[in-house]
Amino acid sequence: MGDLVVLAVSCILVNNILLAQYLGNCPFLGTSKKMETATGMAFAVVFVLVMAGMMTWILNRFVLVKFDIEYLRTISFILVIAFLVQFVEMFLKKSIPALYAGLGIFLPLITTNCAVMGVCLINIKEEYNFLQALVASFSYAVGFGLALVLFAGVRERILLARVPKPLQDTSIALVTAGILSLAFYAFKGMV
Repeated sequence: MGDLVVLAVSCILVNNILLAQYLGNCPFLGTSKKMETATGMAFAVVFVLVMAGMMTWILNRFVLVKFDIEYLRTISFILVIAFLVQFVEMFLKKSIPALYAGLGIFLPLITTNCAVMGVCLINIKEEYNFLQALVASFSYAVGFGLALVLFAGVRERILLARVPKPLQDTSIALVTAGILSLAFYAFKGMV
């Protein structure tokens, strides 16, 4: 149990998928202008990443390795992730149309989000068992959501500040992301 807690803390804070491994920056910058959109994207990524982590682990273990077709890993993982994103997209379109509209193009882009694919591949590379893969997938997703929501809060405050013209919009967002990344770097000594 202690190993799983260490794994969770490592994935959320120390090896944060956005701020330490720099995966998934497109939706990070694109959906973090409003807190509601950032929170919606965080929940969508949590669902997709946990389900993708489980399904790709099972697919890899019981199909790809068993039949010695690991070379199909990337394409098969993309198909699993695309299926899950399509499911989330249909669900949000029917149940929460305002969030669906707010996420815009970034919702279908979860399919090609390198954070989701990266976590699935990390689970395989680290040779996690099913429970470890589940904990790691959930924890990476929580870390993604935490970084996204923190960043959205900071960006909402920046909109109220007087930012010099050359630094407005994406420039100040990148500088802020770098500072937030340095803050998360302080957790490196924990694990």
